[in-house]
Amino acid sequence: MVKIITDMSLLTPLIWILIILPIILIAFVKSEKGQLKYLGFFILYFLADCYIQQLSRQYISTEFIGLKFSWIGKIISLAMSLVIIYSVSKSARQEIGFTRKTNSKKQVIIGLLFFFGFLLFDFIFKMVLFPKGGHFDLETFAFQATLPGLTEELAFRGISLWLLEKLFPPKWTFKGIKFGWGFIIVTVLFGVVHGAFLTANHTFKFDLITIVYLALISSLSVGILRKFTGNIIYPILRHNTINVMNAIIRIL
Repeated sequence: MVKIITDMSLLTPLIWILIILPIILIAFVKSEKGQLKYLGFFILYFLADCYIQQLSRQYISTEFIGLKFSWIGKIISLAMSLVIIYSVSKSARQEIGFTRKTNSKKQVIIGLLFFFGFLLFDFIFKMVLFPKGGHFDLETFAFQATLPGLTEELAFRGISLWLLEKLFPPKWTFKGIKFGWGFIIVTVLFGVVHGAFLTANHTFKFDLITIVYLALISSLSVGILRKFTGNIIYPILRHNTINVMNAIIRIL
C-alpha cells in the first residue's frame, strides 16, 4: 500500500490509523452511518497490506539478484487485492472500479481535466524544487512505471474507498458525482503513509509538508479522477505517470 522504509517500526501502520482516527470520528458524527463491520474490514485490510509489504521487505531480499526495490512485497500485495476483488460480487467489483465500464464521456473528460491541471502544477513545482543530476536507472523506471500504481490504487482508491463508502455513504454531489467522508479519509491517509513513520529505534518522523502536498495534490487529483471516471484503470495509469515524471525530473 505504501513505500516501505527499511528501518520502519512494525508499530507504524497502527500509528497511521491513529493519525486518521479523528477524521473517522468526525465522519461518524457528521454522516449517515452504514454497517459498522466495514470499518473493521477496512482496518484489517489496511494493516494486512502494510505488514505484507513491510515484512516481505525485511525477510525476502532480492538484493542477491541486484534488485533494490520491494518487488516481492508489491506482487504479494497485488495478489491479495485481486483475491479480495474476485471474492466479491460483480456489482461490488464495479463499485471498486474494477470494471471495463466508465462514467459518461463528459464526466471522464472532467476528471482528466482536473488531473492534468494538478499534474501541470506538480510538474512545475518539482522542476523548481527537486534535486537534479541523477543517473538513469532501469530498475527505478521499470518499478515506478508498474507496481506502485497497481498496488496503491487498488488498495487506496479501490478496496479501501469502497469499504469506507459502505461505512459512510457519500452524500455530497458535484457534477453528478457523489463524494463523502470515505473519499476524504483515503485522500488524507495516502499523504500520511508517505510522510509519517516510526523508526526501528522508536524515533517518530513526521513530515507535514510532504503529507499536505501529497494529500492535496497527488492524492486528491487521482481521487477525483477515480470518482469521475468510475474506473480504477485511470488512477493506476496516472499514478504511474506521476512516479515516472518524478524519476525523469531527478535525472535532468
